[in-house]
Amino acid sequence: MASVKRWLPLEANPDVMNQFIWGLGVPEDEAECCDVYGLDEELLEMVPKPVLAVLFLYPITPQSELERIQQDSIKKEISDKVYYMRQTVGNACGTVGLLHAVGNITSEIKLSEGSYLDKFYKATATMDPLERAVFLEKDVEMEVAHSVAASAGETEASDNVDTHFICFSCIDGQLYELDGRRTSAVLHGVSSPDTLLQDAVKVIKAMIQKNPDSMNFNVIALSKKSH
Repeated sequence: MASVKRWLPLEANPDVMNQFIWGLGVPEDEAECCDVYGLDEELLEMVPKPVLAVLFLYPITPQSELERIQQDSIKKEISDKVYYMRQTVGNACGTVGLLHAVGNITSEIKLSEGSYLDKFYKATATMDPLERAVFLEKDVEMEVAHSVAASAGETEASDNVDTHFICFSCIDGQLYELDGRRTSAVLHGVSSPDTLLQDAVKVIKAMIQKNPDSMNFNVIALSKKSH
């Protein structure tokens, strides 16, 4: 399904991600990305609340690929309030993860009027997940913003990556995993805005246990700024 188009990968770095989303229309005083330093309760307590979305970077392995294919064959009823898009551009998973994160909280945060993201979500509101992917693929403004953000990282950008970003959001009282390489959003059961971080971490821990030898994991929370 992937197109031939490839972007440089976005670094799992809250500073890079913040400059990216703030530049595209998330007001700086509304929301910010923060590191989640560990998955035990004490470290989760340190994450600024409320958490609006959780981004997870993990290594792609033969096993994770097999599971993805198996999960894709299980169809569950997905709320029509879920903003979901496919990923057709190589290495765009960080951008797609952030688009999922912000796209499902547009009622919680006020995007800058007329900003890139404001226009993007309005333009893609009635599209299906694949139409949204094609829209992004043809979008020069986003490609430029992504490449600026990708080159702002501390690690040398290479387009040979074996890691992948996904997003966890609470929509309509349910926890959803949003991964642009899947056929649809994945429902993980009941959640709430107050427990989103803990609920996402349960799923994340299960994924990490399946890859005990890898160190390539990263969790970033998108938190609402307190006024």
